[in-house]
Amino acid sequence: MTALPLANRLAEYGCQLRFEQLPVQTVHEVKRRFLDSLGTAAGAMSADAYSIARKCALRVRGEPGAGLFGGGQSSVEWATFVNGLLIRYLDYNDTYLSLEPAHPSDNLAAVLAVGDMVKAGGPALITAAVLAYEIQCRLCDAASLRKHGFDHVTYGALSSCAAACKLLELDTVKTTHALGLAGVCNVALRQTRAGELSMWKGCAFANAARNGVFAALLAAEGMTGPAPIFEGEVGIMKLLTGPFELHELGDGAGRPFMINQTYIKFWPAEYHSQSSIDAALQLRADIDDPQKIQSIDIHTFNAAVDIIGKDPEKWRPQTRETADHSLPYCTAAALMDGEVTEAQFAPSRFRDPALLALVAKVKVHRDAALNERYPRGIPSRLTVTLSDGRKLVREVEFPRGHAQNPMSDAEVEHKFRTLVEPRYGKERADRILAACWGLDKLKEAGELVRLLD
Repeated sequence: MTALPLANRLAEYGCQLRFEQLPVQTVHEVKRRFLDSLGTAAGAMSADAYSIARKCALRVRGEPGAGLFGGGQSSVEWATFVNGLLIRYLDYNDTYLSLEPAHPSDNLAAVLAVGDMVKAGGPALITAAVLAYEIQCRLCDAASLRKHGFDHVTYGALSSCAAACKLLELDTVKTTHALGLAGVCNVALRQTRAGELSMWKGCAFANAARNGVFAALLAAEGMTGPAPIFEGEVGIMKLLTGPFELHELGDGAGRPFMINQTYIKFWPAEYHSQSSIDAALQLRADIDDPQKIQSIDIHTFNAAVDIIGKDPEKWRPQTRETADHSLPYCTAAALMDGEVTEAQFAPSRFRDPALLALVAKVKVHRDAALNERYPRGIPSRLTVTLSDGRKLVREVEFPRGHAQNPMSDAEVEHKFRTLVEPRYGKERADRILAACWGLDKLKEAGELVRLLD
């Protein structure tokens, strides 16, 4: 018997998934992700990239359309792009680490935009979110894109498309066609995250999600797509990843859903830097004067070196995007400032000569023993040598926010408030909090989107 092609399997799974089979813990994690994502979106509204994208989106109308964070309406595709850009831009939204790293809450922009268009209620939003996380994370477990030079957002076009199909209530045939459309023309290059980084780093998944939604809308009207998109002679497995097997998808019973294995970020920086930041902040209490630091050695795993610790630009970042993707900069900033917040990624800070002098003292080393413990953990060992000869050493494997060291609901709320209240005030923040914690009771997605007008 011929095995069912993977896209067909994913389509059948998505069509059969029901809110009623989601465990209470899974629903709670979805609420935490919506809360966290709305917070990171609000915190990014001063970004130039958002102003550019919103200006473009406001030129477009959709019937029916979808709301933009920050106010206004556009087409559902443009709403996905603008809102997704905001969720991602600060590099503060959630993470999943496996053969391919990812930020699965990027999918929530598509969930909210399509949900707004079809007036979906809270249970439908939650189910679509679980589906998107499940597909993206399982693909990340199955095969790496990064090692072949492709970007992780390539999987995001497929997961966002599946979520959109779920909300549009497409059958398995149309969903399979939609996945073919999403997969065939949305291959993203890893150059997005190489060298000096640009605004596009924060936009790449938003674009993939926009295109995933576009594919779902076409399939809804009867457009057919190429198949089999994964196994075909010039499909994803042939050209991008090599052959792979997808693990069994979550059922809420014997197989838990993947959203429970993802991590909410404690610091607004690329996730592979979180252990070094944590270690640096722990050592900071023992350093009375950062000027007495003679050298900083970071021993870490290969992915951290390859992604954020090898390019020369990481030692003298010229953009915010490069700074938050720089292992030496994030670690040095934590040691000098005793904190890592949005303030550490302001141009005045990452161009400060005194801080850059400390960054220059950082050396990054590959450590085979630490590499063996990745991706279950993200182990980094920090050694700070002081001018008096003392060596301060700290190793962290599960930084605050990791699935093995998760943030409490109170910590997630505190993070949310620090991002939302400066722009919207406490009363609005309270209303958004209530809507997210009560997401399963939400009548229409648009109610949540409009809270960020």
